[in-house]
Amino acid sequence: MYRCALAVAVAAGIVAPAAAQTRSFPQNTLRGTIAFAEDGTIALNGRATTLSPGSRVRDEQNMIVLPAGLVGTKRLVHYTLDIGGGQVRDVWILRPDEAAIRPWPATLEQANTWTFDPTTMTWTKP
Repeated sequence: MYRCALAVAVAAGIVAPAAAQTRSFPQNTLRGTIAFAEDGTIALNGRATTLSPGSRVRDEQNMIVLPAGLVGTKRLVHYTLDIGGGQVRDVWILRPDEAAIRPWPATLEQANTWTFDPTTMTWTKP
């Protein structure tokens, strides 16, 4: 009985710090809302688009999830675009603490004119 309780306590001690990890986002990451549709398409900021082949969607715990499991939901996310800018490459579903970081660019034009500090993960408008 005591061994089981000890095992649970040790497991909780290992999982708790992992759940509280801070995620780093690349400088080319934009913020937006994505609605996942049944046919595999997405609506990015209200405009229909698709995920690129090999794209990754990460949930709030930074685990990779299948877009099919998110059908019918609309989420606040950080995302990156393919080089051509036509498809969404990587998606991170934001936790409330990440969503609270403001400002964050929503367009490529903003990202090109604002200043990014990778150590604090913050953007500064000109």
